[in-house]
Amino acid sequence: MHHRIRVILKPREEDRLVRGHPWVYDNEIARVLGSPVAGDSVALESARGRFLGSALWSPRSKIRARRYTDEPRSFEEHLPDALERALALRATEFDRDRESFRVAFGEADALPGLIVDRFVGETPDGSRGVWLSVQILAAGMAAHKDAVVERLVAALSPDGIMERSEAPVLAFEGLESTVGALAGSVPPSVTILENGLRFEVDLASGQKTGWFLDQARNRAAAARYAKDARVLDAFCNQGGFGLACAAAGASSVLAVDSSAPALAAVAANAARNGLADRVATRAANAFDLLRELERSDERYGLIILDPPAFAKNKASVKGALRGYKDINLRAMKLLEPGGRLVTCSCSSWVDRDTFMSTVADAAADARRRFRVLEERPAAPDHPALLGYPESRYLKCAILQAL
Repeated sequence: MHHRIRVILKPREEDRLVRGHPWVYDNEIARVLGSPVAGDSVALESARGRFLGSALWSPRSKIRARRYTDEPRSFEEHLPDALERALALRATEFDRDRESFRVAFGEADALPGLIVDRFVGETPDGSRGVWLSVQILAAGMAAHKDAVVERLVAALSPDGIMERSEAPVLAFEGLESTVGALAGSVPPSVTILENGLRFEVDLASGQKTGWFLDQARNRAAAARYAKDARVLDAFCNQGGFGLACAAAGASSVLAVDSSAPALAAVAANAARNGLADRVATRAANAFDLLRELERSDERYGLIILDPPAFAKNKASVKGALRGYKDINLRAMKLLEPGGRLVTCSCSSWVDRDTFMSTVADAAADARRRFRVLEERPAAPDHPALLGYPESRYLKCAILQAL
């Protein structure tokens, strides 16, 4: 099909799109031929008339158009094919009967502004099922919510779909936060299996979509270094890293978080997996506790740093880097000789090179040398799109003290 609405870019503003980036900002547009409303499919063209793809229109956002295909195709035509391709990618990596995974990762799955996580597990009454957790983060996608739900039901036959469209970015899109069941029924909690361990997930009020699936493979990787080690899991959230380490034979795990509900979840998950005897929790600001442990001459064989995104926008990057340097410096001083550090950043505003350079600065200040054992991205259900660095947001490095 040929779009009735054409978005013409200013001269030389197409370079980023040609290299794979899917966004068009408001200040890159020369003129719009037609009167698009939220969710309209629009044709993107360079100033010289080169067709650049089809995009969803978000009239109030600075990201005015989000490309979903290189072809002249409506989003209604594109949606079922994009979902099918997304599922095909996951089919090669995950066991649908046992594993929970991300079904759709926004722009990287050609579904801009849409996040869908699929949880398979048991309800508190012991019945098994499949539930979806959906986030819609762009006005262009929000206009297609009903069609998205219809396709998800057709493709995945879930027992229920929960919407968790809550994020500061929604205000810039002119959208309200929306939480509630979109289809079927959603239980108060679901117990999922990850790395052979059972975790309880709250689909209605857990962080993001209920569970951080992106770190699943990295938790397993960290656990490979845990046998007989004293483990410190800072910013532990609900215990994904710490419990994987305990199950792998850690001598003890100290799980630290400032959130009381998170620590209650760690304790419950530890008991659920028969690991309560080797997992202790402590409510504390991780920055303060790392300093306190250093003063006490504590030493650990494995330390995990998986903090929330310190940089929420460009203006906060400098402060974020100070934060990353500080926690890595403190952790490095707490490692015993030969000890391992698993250090992560989930901020898309801090790229891989900047993050690793900051970690190297911390090592220099700690006067310790490290070798890099592994550098790991997000799990394969969170693919990165070439030319779109925002999708390569998660960095995880495993280092060893020399």
